[in-house]
Amino acid sequence: MQDLTTRPLDHDHDHEDQAHHKANPDRCDGIEFDAIAPDEKGHTFFFKGDHLWNGFNGPAQVSSAFFKELDDYHHLGHVDAAFRMHNKEKPKDHDHIYFFLDDKVFSYYNHSLEEGYPKDIQLDFPGVPGHLDAAVECPKGECNSDSVLFFKGDEVYNYDIATQSVKERQWAHLPNCTSAFRWLEQYYCFHGHNFTRFHPVSGEVNGVYPKDARHYFMRCPNFGHGGEAKVPKCSEVTLDAITSDDSGKTYAFTGHIYMRLDTHRDGKHAFPIARTWKELDKGVDAVFSYSDKIYIIKGNQVYIYKSAAPSTLIEGYPKSLKEELGIEGPVNAAFVCADHHIVHIIQGQKMQDIDLSATPRVVAREVPLPIAGIEAGMCGPDGVKVYVGSKFYHYETPRLLAFSKMSPEPKKITPDMMGCVE
Repeated sequence: MQDLTTRPLDHDHDHEDQAHHKANPDRCDGIEFDAIAPDEKGHTFFFKGDHLWNGFNGPAQVSSAFFKELDDYHHLGHVDAAFRMHNKEKPKDHDHIYFFLDDKVFSYYNHSLEEGYPKDIQLDFPGVPGHLDAAVECPKGECNSDSVLFFKGDEVYNYDIATQSVKERQWAHLPNCTSAFRWLEQYYCFHGHNFTRFHPVSGEVNGVYPKDARHYFMRCPNFGHGGEAKVPKCSEVTLDAITSDDSGKTYAFTGHIYMRLDTHRDGKHAFPIARTWKELDKGVDAVFSYSDKIYIIKGNQVYIYKSAAPSTLIEGYPKSLKEELGIEGPVNAAFVCADHHIVHIIQGQKMQDIDLSATPRVVAREVPLPIAGIEAGMCGPDGVKVYVGSKFYHYETPRLLAFSKMSPEPKKITPDMMGCVE
């Protein structure tokens, strides 16, 4: 965050604290956040003064209700910067939230202050200055190594967690970040009530920015996809398709939206399908992943996209189901098991196996299924799951799905699976 006037570290100003607590800010008015960070459970906290917002919806609450010791120790009424540590090499630090206040750092896990904190910033992060504006973690693969990006004015400090070395640089094209946030493998610099997405290594900005945060990172009336959206009940959730790509990203599709299910560290959030697969704005019938590509079936057509972001439609597609897979639509569900070349296509109460490594592609085997009404299916490390309404059936293999004489007990879709409510 930008510098704020601090006040003495004593209790003479308790009446000011109490008065300030009563004035709950409204982020839909357009707020410049002091810090943004998720906790170990994927709940994202947005900080402003001595208040915070827990998640992307709901009113402001007093920060000390969640992180009590912050107020006990400093009485400053704000957080300079915060991030969630990504350091699997040191489990005692991994997933902890670090808060920065002037020249001090606080480490929290499960909303409890770790023993020995607060510390001077230099003890935990040598070479990193105090009075920071923003901070954000950057895991290996997105940065060259597990790192933290610290922002102060025009300067960016890239801190290597393993070597404790700091590289200082200037990204003059990037606005001064008052908070920073890594979400779904993307990086966001917040400034005023706007944000700018940037590359964590080069600082490069692609696309039209800045954008108003109220359209994307909170539910506000007259902004984004509507401030009145409600989380569905689990008993009302039905899937049109579900798949996991070669990198482990898992997508569930229903209606015109999709959700990433592998992002428990960032929470589960729904997006329009057309946001990622722009040619598809009216839902999907079935989806499966194979050879670093995602196959999306809609009606009698197949769309094939590269799995790597951004999702790009392969040249020459869509093609007809007949041309691509040797079958006619419609398709209810489809899935491929890891390291296999067979796509299992479910149409009504039958399953057809098609060898994707063969040319031309034709149905190699067709079997009746013991379950009717299958709407989605996926094969993962723990076997095959097929979805019927708001329930699913679990089989160890596709063969058991096809030839079991007795169906397993159906299981309910749960909040942990889909982010729904009971």
